[in-house]
Amino acid sequence: MSDTSGAQSKATDSESPPQYVRIGASEEIPERGRKLVATAGTEIAIFRLQGELYALENYCAHFGGPACQGKIINRVVEILDVDKASHGLTFSETDVHVVCPWHGYEYNITTGEHAVKKDIKLRTFNVSEHDGDVIVEI
Repeated sequence: MSDTSGAQSKATDSESPPQYVRIGASEEIPERGRKLVATAGTEIAIFRLQGELYALENYCAHFGGPACQGKIINRVVEILDVDKASHGLTFSETDVHVVCPWHGYEYNITTGEHAVKKDIKLRTFNVSEHDGDVIVEI
């Protein structure tokens, strides 16, 4: 389940409590798939990785592009030996990214963090499954 730690919060003490929005049926989001929705004035992408759901705002920190509509890829990592000599590249088995189609900014799907600049992050939302439905906390 995704969490909102480090995410920008729009809530204040005087605002209403969070809303829980039904996004659709669980079966609509296959493994390594996504579903994009617009709700409460925000575009959100819900991803499924290794059976878990993650929700990210579909707004790239670079130029406001549709960050979650690009390719889903495993992060490319360099293979280094103990002396830091390179032995080629490989794909990470656990670090999966979505690539913004506008300029190639990559974000970790499970955390929303940029692949290199950890201070750049997509807004995350709590997401869960209940009785076959996907529910997002806005």
